[in-house]
Amino acid sequence: MNMPYEKQKKLHFDVTNVGLRAQATAVGLVQLCLELRRTNILDEAAIERIKDTIADEVSVTAPRALASQRYRGEVKTRLDKLFAGGHEVGSAEALSFGATPDNLSDE
Repeated sequence: MNMPYEKQKKLHFDVTNVGLRAQATAVGLVQLCLELRRTNILDEAAIERIKDTIADEVSVTAPRALASQRYRGEVKTRLDKLFAGGHEVGSAEALSFGATPDNLSDE
């Protein structure tokens, strides 16, 4: 079952707003995880490990000015929303390369 175009478009922007790259692959990964969790093949602990790995990668590749626990926490919060399905993750502005740790949002 394919998701409607508008839902695909929203997911694309949500993935971008989390800070992930290679959107097609990332969207496929999120959908795969949702499907595997729905069928009880992956448990919540496995999903958390996947999100932690993604958050680590995003924060490791951030510019030095952004590399911090607070930045990683913001990425992880957005991943939690994204993996929950259908939740707004917020603007990418706080995760943009121009952001500093002081102006990251506390959503």
